[in-house]
Amino acid sequence: MKIKTYILSFFLIAIQYSVCFSQDELPPIEVFTTKDYNAGNQNWSITQADNRYVYVANNKGLLEFNGAVWTLYNSPNETVMRSVKAINERIYTGCYMEFGYWSHNQFGTLDYTSISKTLQQPLIEDEQFWNIIGVDDWVLFQSLNRIYIYNISNQTIKVIECETEIVKMYKVGNSIYFQKYGKGLFKLENGLPKLVSNNEVLKSSRIVNVFQQGQSLLIHTQSEGLFVYNNDELRKWNIPANVQLSNFTIYSSIQLKDNSFALGTISNGLLHLTENGIINYSISHEDGLGNNTVLSLMEDVDNNIWLGLDNGVNCVNITSPFRIYNDIKGDLGTVYCSAVYNGNLYLGTNQGLFYKKEDSSEAFKFIKGTKGQVWCLRVVNDQLFCGHNMGTYVVENDSAQLVSNVQGTWDIQPIKDAENLLLQGNYNGLNILEKTSLGWTFRNKIEGFNNSSKYFEQSQNNEILVSHEYKGVFKIKVDETLTKVIKLTKDSTVDKGYNSSLVKFNNSIYYAYKKGVFKYDSENSTFQRDSIYSKLFNEQNYTSGKLIAHQNTNRLWSFSDKELNYLTPGKLSHIPEIHSIALPSSLRNEMTGYENISYLYGQKYLLGSSSGYIVVDLEKLKERKFKIDINTIKMSALDGDQSAIDKSVSGNFENKENNITFSYSISEFNRYSEAEYQYQLMGIYDNWSSWSNYSEESFKNLPYGNYTFNVRGRVGNTITTNVASYNFTIAKPWYITNTMIVLYVFSVALFSFFMHNVYKNYYKKQREKLLERTQRELDLKKLENEQQLMAFKNEKLQQDIDNKNRELAISTMSLIKKNEFLNNIKDELKAAQEGKGLKPVIKIIDKNLNNTDDWKLFQEAFNNADKDFLKKIKAKHPSLTPNDLRLCAYLRLNLSSKEIAPLLNISPRSVEVKRYRLRKKMELEHDVSLTNYILDL
Repeated sequence: MKIKTYILSFFLIAIQYSVCFSQDELPPIEVFTTKDYNAGNQNWSITQADNRYVYVANNKGLLEFNGAVWTLYNSPNETVMRSVKAINERIYTGCYMEFGYWSHNQFGTLDYTSISKTLQQPLIEDEQFWNIIGVDDWVLFQSLNRIYIYNISNQTIKVIECETEIVKMYKVGNSIYFQKYGKGLFKLENGLPKLVSNNEVLKSSRIVNVFQQGQSLLIHTQSEGLFVYNNDELRKWNIPANVQLSNFTIYSSIQLKDNSFALGTISNGLLHLTENGIINYSISHEDGLGNNTVLSLMEDVDNNIWLGLDNGVNCVNITSPFRIYNDIKGDLGTVYCSAVYNGNLYLGTNQGLFYKKEDSSEAFKFIKGTKGQVWCLRVVNDQLFCGHNMGTYVVENDSAQLVSNVQGTWDIQPIKDAENLLLQGNYNGLNILEKTSLGWTFRNKIEGFNNSSKYFEQSQNNEILVSHEYKGVFKIKVDETLTKVIKLTKDSTVDKGYNSSLVKFNNSIYYAYKKGVFKYDSENSTFQRDSIYSKLFNEQNYTSGKLIAHQNTNRLWSFSDKELNYLTPGKLSHIPEIHSIALPSSLRNEMTGYENISYLYGQKYLLGSSSGYIVVDLEKLKERKFKIDINTIKMSALDGDQSAIDKSVSGNFENKENNITFSYSISEFNRYSEAEYQYQLMGIYDNWSSWSNYSEESFKNLPYGNYTFNVRGRVGNTITTNVASYNFTIAKPWYITNTMIVLYVFSVALFSFFMHNVYKNYYKKQREKLLERTQRELDLKKLENEQQLMAFKNEKLQQDIDNKNRELAISTMSLIKKNEFLNNIKDELKAAQEGKGLKPVIKIIDKNLNNTDDWKLFQEAFNNADKDFLKKIKAKHPSLTPNDLRLCAYLRLNLSSKEIAPLLNISPRSVEVKRYRLRKKMELEHDVSLTNYILDL
């Protein structure tokens, strides 16, 4: 009987041990390495403050994590920091020979205040502070030898001495317990230690933690397991996990809000223990944990479990709607499809077909004969079909039978009104499977269409639509025997699209690619864009047009860059509702164009990835609210050192301090949630920026003016409830300050006054000069007028001269005519000679011809016309006689000899003689014309 019991116990231990260590679907783990937080390896304690920031006691000092950035504050005395506890607005820490608290200053950073330096008694040599607990107005610091009770109100310190080592201090409700090694478990009452139990187990075994369990205490030891203490009795807690726990050395433990337990081991990572004492799961380094030694544990406000490891910090999202199966060793490969059939979960990967019992922790097993690429898993007529690179298989439990060796089976569908036939799309087109008495077998290929048929659907008018991402959508009519194509057309109402897909949902066919989702109209044989379904993704976030329909849950799934979307029928109307799951493609780690999601049970879905799969539980998806904070603000001059700015008040900065940097964050620690940020700087960049993962923004060389910096964030599609703001002003440069403007105004006024006087004097002088110039111009004008008057007079004189000349000419011509007339009469009278009475008449005529009065009249007229001529010629030729001068006057008038003869009362011949004599007197050369000579004088 004992042997059987021993064998049974051993068998149960083996099973439980294998369950504990088998690969399982685990909550997401956020791993932070020393490169992430830039500090030491070991992290001894973790706490969370009211502002959701996480603080870690690290070998190098205090680590602060705001959800985006890690900040290290070096230990006050440059020693290992062993403990940290956030209480109200203070962060209390303990290290080697020092304890105190940190508080945020106005710049958003932490300042340290020492408490230990206010002690009246010195610290024990090499004393270190391993634990900090807050109770009401007291903070307790525990070292290995003492407990220091610090009163926050009056800042007094009480010291509790211990003659033996204090293993650890525990808070249970509002009571403080601690273990004296070798003495037992004690409790603080009225500031004094009181023995609770000196049971041998509590004296010799190190107590990791103490919890409240009803009216009892649940005491967790490092190696002996868990004990229940009640009414002075200590007994082992009888739970299923006792056998497994005996194989672990527990270093840290906490009780979670759901009353379950998180246990940190020395060498086996994290154990999750249910409230009833069952190991729910374990996470070790092989499962993705950063390290197997868990030094500290903390549950945050979002129920995440933080692990301070011997090498790094991890955050386990135990309440996450996602569970992860990590194919760390690469045994499975990339998951292309999955299916639940007959209680088994099947995975089709690039390495073959695998299976395990549904909802079990056992490892996946490979199904022999399926080595290679699996493209699809379809349950048709209660049979599981596997579309494989080598053909088509029928799967039953752990075996697969090849029923068609036509390579590359993309998909398999039943044919309407033909239960014994299946339509499958292959690399070479469309093929028919037939069910016979021997089972399913390949029947024929549909001739006339040879394009790869990855996506195909059957329409209501017996058309087969085939989508080819490089060629478009084909519409195929086949004959009644399904053996050949009788009509093949290419649809022109939609374009071809990379990663496009074709799917049937609620008896309608939908084609999806980058430009949206299009519904097929069977009556008109056209596709029309569906505005509601097209909201499943947009062009900005488009990665793939793959749509997956789950007819049994009435959901249509799509995949985009930032989220996973699904469509369900409307609850209050016929309009479908679109739901988004904040799961970006970078975290889904899927094969683009081959995305796959299958229904498991309840609200759980399996999403295949390139390193395993993710189980999504829609029941755990909850609406959450997020808040964004501006952490620090730094200002600097160009190329100068940055200085922290008080973010609690508006800033007023000098003009040269026009370079400002803002850091901000959302305290969100979910592994599968990405925080994005958007900002605006009112006053210069009024529009919101694009969404970005960067939690810091700098602005360089800002011009002077008033600014408001606004920043908001989102996690998935959930916008933060607030917009964090900061107002600041950059002063004007010195040369346009108000003082300088007043100085400029005064200078301008003074300059204007000066220039006014200068211009006044200038214009006075100019006016005087103008008056002088005007007077001079008047004088000149007067002179001009006088000259003009004189010119008028001269002109009048010239007119008079011209008149005189005309009179001279007239008188000359009159004399000539008169003398000619008298000579003619004289000649006639001489010819008559008959009467003696004619001589007196002739004498009278001669007297008139030689009348000197005519000459005087002529001479006077000639002198009026040319008064200087006679004087000039007389002066030049003094020998000339009055008769010579008379001849010269007639020649001056350019009269011919014939015209001169009557004036001199001689014959023309005599005139020639006189001319000759006159030349002689003037001594003219032979070739000089007498008339020209006289005219030229």
